[in-house]
Amino acid sequence: MSQRTVEITVGIFVLIGIACVGYLTIKLGKMEIIGGNYYLLSARFQSVSGLKNGSQVEMAGVQIGNVDRIYLDPVRQVAVVDMNIRKGIELSEDVIASIKTSGLIGDKYVKLTPGIAEDMLQPGEMITQTESAIDIEELISKYVFGGI
Repeated sequence: MSQRTVEITVGIFVLIGIACVGYLTIKLGKMEIIGGNYYLLSARFQSVSGLKNGSQVEMAGVQIGNVDRIYLDPVRQVAVVDMNIRKGIELSEDVIASIKTSGLIGDKYVKLTPGIAEDMLQPGEMITQTESAIDIEELISKYVFGGI
């Protein structure tokens, strides 16, 4: 084999290796290239205490998406949660979004409870019926100081 053939063969294997590492980085990092298989929905909550970006969005115990972004609506002074929902999952306009805790002191996630309306939410729309997270510290302080 000539020196040039060996160099070309090694170069091809190096390029294949770099492509494989890039592919695994994107897949394991759960990054999406050019849109992905999700659409965006938003919901307003009075409190999202403990919820984080990347938290799961579940329906009937099955993960159907994740939390993309959490921010404060400066006009209404409520928390807005943007969620990526897997394409192919249609949610009715009267779906209820609740913030729940996984286990006794576990991570927070968004639970979607389906409604019965025939009209479906379109990408970018707002879920209007929400239930905020239960703040255990607030409940304990109300109990201790006689608020309950």
